[in-house]
Amino acid sequence: MMELKNQEERRIYLIRCLQKEMPQYRQMKIPFTEQGQWELLRSLFNVRPPYPASEEFLKVQDEYLSELVRQRGIVDARELPGVEADSRMVLWQGDITRLRCGAIVNAANSALLGCWQPCHSCIDNIIHTISGVQLRLKCNEMMQAQGHEEETGRAKITPAYNLPCKYVLHTVGPIISGPLRQEDCDLLAGCYRSCLELAAANEVLSIAFCCISTGVFHFPQDRAAEIAVRTVKSFLEKDSSIQQVIFNVFTDKDLAIYQKLLGISRQRRKTEKGVLSCQITL
Repeated sequence: MMELKNQEERRIYLIRCLQKEMPQYRQMKIPFTEQGQWELLRSLFNVRPPYPASEEFLKVQDEYLSELVRQRGIVDARELPGVEADSRMVLWQGDITRLRCGAIVNAANSALLGCWQPCHSCIDNIIHTISGVQLRLKCNEMMQAQGHEEETGRAKITPAYNLPCKYVLHTVGPIISGPLRQEDCDLLAGCYRSCLELAAANEVLSIAFCCISTGVFHFPQDRAAEIAVRTVKSFLEKDSSIQQVIFNVFTDKDLAIYQKLLGISRQRRKTEKGVLSCQITL
């Protein structure tokens, strides 16, 4: 196997391999800038079907993504402070793919194969990108065995591959296209409950939830947060196996909603602002 010395060499190697696999993209020129090369590589990752990958490709990809994860900075969930009401619950604002914990939750679509739109900002896209092509391959294997699309409110577990966490929990939230119904709320609660039950069954000690369904699925943020907190509290009252549940938010609006629900004081908001905030550096 060839030894590539730096990230640029790995990036260009991966781009060329993917262009060879997908002839329709062979004519695309490789940009000169690091950011341009990364955006092209990420786009090719996003549109790559679940083909088997060679050992050499996976080795270079894993080296590249592992170094990328290191450069972006890993956040150790064990160092995040719990809320006063229950120290097992944590609120953290930032990029979920930087968290080192037992499992992170992916807000997936019903095909469970990740987002196919190049460089889309959804969490499904980012998780599949940083994890590597193995994640789509694994999800495809599960879905082929299942024989039908994933049901709303259920969850599946996979390895996390190049992410700093150990597992990814994939759940499909309800899509809101009109007035919010009780059925939608029950299905969203099912997402949180299914993830918690699956985590406990797999001896996962810490789990980080994104704001399921509140992006392109249009679930109202305040109601979604209420359901999330209520469902997690109910589970933790009955099950002591999970030691930490992280509510991961990205927007300031979601941060404020969860701060209120979790009873985080105004003084604490000020002192923890630097800890709670981070940026995606893709």
